[in-house]
Amino acid sequence: LLLHFLFLSFLLLLTHIMNDNGSICIKANAQSCGECIQVSEICGWCTDEFLSEGESKSARCDDVTYLKKKDCKNIEDPRGSTEITQNKDVTVRNKDGNVKLKPEEITQIQPQKLKVTLRSGEPQTFDLKFKRAEDYPIDLYYLMDLSFSMKDDLENVKNLGTDLMREMREITSDFRIGFGSFVEKTVMPYISTTPARLINPCSNNENCTSPFSYKNVLKLTSNGDRFNQLVSQQQISGNLDSPEGGFDAIMQVAVCEEQIGWRNVTRLLVFSTDAGFHFAGDGKLGGIVLPNDGKCHLENNVYSMSHYYFYRLDHNIQTIFAVTEEFQPVYQELKNLIPKSAVGTLSSNSSNVIKLIIDAYNSLSSEVILENSKLPEGVSISYKAFCKNGVRGTEDNGRKCTNISIGDEVSFKISIESQKCPSGGKPEVITVKPLGFNEEVAIELNFICDCECAKKGEPNSPKCHGGNGIFECGACKCNEGRIGRECECSKDEVRSDDLDANCRKPNSTDICSNNGECLCGTCECKKRENPAEVYSGKYCECDNFNCDRSGNLLCGGHGRCECRKCICDTNYTGNACECSLDESTCLAKNGQLCNGRGKCECGICKCEDPKFQGPTCEVCPTCPGVCTEHKDCVQCRAFGDGEKKEMCQKECSYFNLIKVKDRKDLPQPTDQSFPLTHCKEKDANDCWFYYTYAITKNSTKEVFVVEKLDCPSGPDIIPIVAGVVAGIVLIGLALLLIWKLLMIIHDRREFAKFEKEKMNAKWDTGENPIYKSAVTTVINPKYEGK
Repeated sequence: LLLHFLFLSFLLLLTHIMNDNGSICIKANAQSCGECIQVSEICGWCTDEFLSEGESKSARCDDVTYLKKKDCKNIEDPRGSTEITQNKDVTVRNKDGNVKLKPEEITQIQPQKLKVTLRSGEPQTFDLKFKRAEDYPIDLYYLMDLSFSMKDDLENVKNLGTDLMREMREITSDFRIGFGSFVEKTVMPYISTTPARLINPCSNNENCTSPFSYKNVLKLTSNGDRFNQLVSQQQISGNLDSPEGGFDAIMQVAVCEEQIGWRNVTRLLVFSTDAGFHFAGDGKLGGIVLPNDGKCHLENNVYSMSHYYFYRLDHNIQTIFAVTEEFQPVYQELKNLIPKSAVGTLSSNSSNVIKLIIDAYNSLSSEVILENSKLPEGVSISYKAFCKNGVRGTEDNGRKCTNISIGDEVSFKISIESQKCPSGGKPEVITVKPLGFNEEVAIELNFICDCECAKKGEPNSPKCHGGNGIFECGACKCNEGRIGRECECSKDEVRSDDLDANCRKPNSTDICSNNGECLCGTCECKKRENPAEVYSGKYCECDNFNCDRSGNLLCGGHGRCECRKCICDTNYTGNACECSLDESTCLAKNGQLCNGRGKCECGICKCEDPKFQGPTCEVCPTCPGVCTEHKDCVQCRAFGDGEKKEMCQKECSYFNLIKVKDRKDLPQPTDQSFPLTHCKEKDANDCWFYYTYAITKNSTKEVFVVEKLDCPSGPDIIPIVAGVVAGIVLIGLALLLIWKLLMIIHDRREFAKFEKEKMNAKWDTGENPIYKSAVTTVINPKYEGK
């Protein structure tokens, strides 16, 4: 019962969910196929001529499942798709190989281009593969603070080119390095603008170069000696305030790709300083209020607009902040704002800069983070990551994989969904790329904003009230200002008393039976929450949900409701189709309807004999058994004896009596196709008689009886007396033998006890102290034994 209850609850819940989903399509009141498919991915538009009288054309838009139940054959239900248009395999190579590939020939992300067709509410999913290529080229630009406090650091950086080149050769065979420097904005109050300080900003007779914002000293090159040479020629400078203008330099390094020499490879920017940085808005102190325009402003490799623009950090680049321990907390916070950046602790004289760069590069390159470009309105994207060692990530963690070594391959499942058709519905292109890498996936988004059948629409169709609309997808799409199922009415004519009269039943004041709305003189019936429940009829006077119920089911579950009347299925009748005409449920075990003791009505037995009950009138709690019930009649008719001997002819002629000679001649159950009962009864003389009782298929009662009684014979006296005497004698002998056996056992026990006491007896062996022997022994002293 519990399982049955749970199953019914599940069915009700499922029905409720389906009804709720279906109502989404109905509630939308879509007037065209294009509007319908934008409601939900479960909605479809029926193009058949299947609307009943009183139904609006919005009834064509419904759950596809319900449309099929309504026998709609042609349903517009377009589906989205994903097509890969460029799918170059990821590159498999190593730095020791003989073939050297150009950077543009190396592929780390697959696929490269897709075409995705989106329908509202229906997500499209594709797999993206990323493999970290071996021997991937690296461009590294070293951007150094040359304020006075970095004087000792400059000495250690002078040999950085060759040393770093040697270390990076262990990672890649294609490595280039560049150098730039920065100090501060060249306006007050950041530097002193006195003529002498503009020439030499340092005191204590230090030889310093003029202050500057940013210089591109060395374009990216594979010549480490050239790096050392140019860095050795650099001089420190000075400024007034503690923060430096390094972010102006970062912006120019990022946007001046041609001047810096950036390639489409891994780009690393090492930012080395022992000071903080200016925040956005600090430029107001120097009269600088314009944000950076994101363009390159290098003249002779020197930034020329630091006094005009204040920087903005909106360019993506892999940045390594090599800063002293004092400013670690500040740059750690900055790292959280700049994707794919790292912070390393720089020693006081920059002696550990090579190790810092190697460690930071390994940290950055071991993590893959996906980002996407700006999405069109109403479009969303979600990620699911499948990383090394079976690690999976979803939601925010679905964008990234960590701990990736060279040659490792990871994958992402990317799902794109549109909630509505963008204005215009034109294709748009978005990109998905791993941060810090120049490769990307280009995704062309196409939107399903209308049905295919709309392309075959007939403008100014005669079917739409003389050309007042476009006939498309089986319905009229009305021109502006026209409404109605066939665009037959102007919006100005909607509320007219003359038209309302056409929506009333004769002798009634209710418009559309209070179940609809009168539009253009025609009733458009209301929609129900449950899409399976429908008002219909010219005046919305009919519905398919207010019929009689049986067992809490509409029309008993055995018919359909049409205009509030049940149309019953075959073999069912009644106002609620509750009455079954099938009599098989009334058949008793003996093959009779209701066991011959009732009538079959609506597939249920109505027992006429009050003693009998049950579904087939076979249960009789107060009745004797079959054998006991017919015993007296069988006895009187077969043997002329018994309690009914005097009334035998009157009361016992309801069965056919057949006599047989022996019990083995009685019918057996295996020989019959109808129920058979074997009986054994005793008469007043203690004689047994045997018979069978059965009701045949034609309702004839038959009794087979053995013609001779089985009576017990009288007792034989002599054997009984002899047996009694013999028994008494045998019992006496047995008692004597038992007595003799007991006496023997007793005597043996007594004798054994005597023997045991005899053996345990102890006698005193001491001598009499006054006893003297009568014998005296004398030894002759002269006797010598001769």
